[in-house]
Amino acid sequence: MIRIFSIFTAVLFLPVIVHASSMPEASFIAARSLLSASSSPGNVYAAGASIVLTAPIDGDLSALGGSIVSAAPVAGDMLLFAGSIQSRTPVGGDMRVAGGSISIEKSVAGDLVAFGLSVSDAGRATGSVFIVAANTSLTNGASGPVTIYGNNISLAGNFESDVDIVASGRLSLAPGTVIHGALTYEAPEPALIPSSVTIVGGNTYTNASYLPDVGTSRILALISVSFFIFVRILGALILAGLLAGLFPKLARKVTDRAYTKSLQNVLLTALLGFAVCVATPVLILVLILTFVGIGLAFLLGVAYIFIMSLSFLYAGILIGSLYARRFLLREVVLWRDGVLGMLALSFIVLVPVIGFIVSASFVFFSTGALLLIFFNFAFSREAHTPEIL
Repeated sequence: MIRIFSIFTAVLFLPVIVHASSMPEASFIAARSLLSASSSPGNVYAAGASIVLTAPIDGDLSALGGSIVSAAPVAGDMLLFAGSIQSRTPVGGDMRVAGGSISIEKSVAGDLVAFGLSVSDAGRATGSVFIVAANTSLTNGASGPVTIYGNNISLAGNFESDVDIVASGRLSLAPGTVIHGALTYEAPEPALIPSSVTIVGGNTYTNASYLPDVGTSRILALISVSFFIFVRILGALILAGLLAGLFPKLARKVTDRAYTKSLQNVLLTALLGFAVCVATPVLILVLILTFVGIGLAFLLGVAYIFIMSLSFLYAGILIGSLYARRFLLREVVLWRDGVLGMLALSFIVLVPVIGFIVSASFVFFSTGALLLIFFNFAFSREAHTPEIL
């Protein structure tokens, strides 16, 4: 990539540097909005957000800006970088431009090199033409050899030399187009060549499909799924660590219900969570069918999504805190317990059948435990509401 960038830079700047050394005078102008109406006997270097050149330039023109309009002849070379470029007058030397939208309306006496999203050339280059753009349109031919890389490419006019095309989309030739050399092109499908088109050197078509084959598609799908799983696991690890670190008392209360209570209470808590997970969607559906219950169904749906997401995170925290309490003999829940437990739960989920059953059991228990804790917190019979956070 560095090598390609170096070649690209050399192609653009080398002619300008060589010619600049031979010019006796140079003008440097810069402004936010620049309008140049005075002629320059030497080279002109301009920079600005909006540049409009209306006076002839006897030397080279080099400009950098957001929008550049050249409305006066340039005797030397032209080097332009901008989001939008319009060249409305002839260029006496080479033309090298890079930008988003490029429009060339008059002739170029030397070579033409253009890099952009859209390139429209209604002039005619005496030298060679090299264009890399998403969409390219040459409507007045060219005197030298033409090389174009792009998506959709349209040709018209009289081409005196060979034309080489590499298109990922479609190549079309306007009626009456004449190519005195050979047409060589690669594209997913043959070009649209009317019967009135003349190609003296013949045309050579190479079928180049840019769609991935079955093997490549499987590899891309595997990479996409792997990336999605990685991002999901990473996000869950971060959230679990934050919840465990910010609200250790709540995590400890959930763990206490799983570690200190009897097996019967553990099963009842998990059964409560299972009932809520299954019955809530049915209740939401019933409310949606009634006109007056749509708003309540929406609120209940938001609460359901929130509690299920929280239950999944606390299922991972529960695994990590149970490990810390059983093997590390530590009852205080730390943020790393949440990260470790969520990492374990993320791998458990990936195990077919058994992993789903185990992870669902932890989620059901976490749901029931959180609901009981929130209920006791909201409707406590004690004089002071207990702290759980």
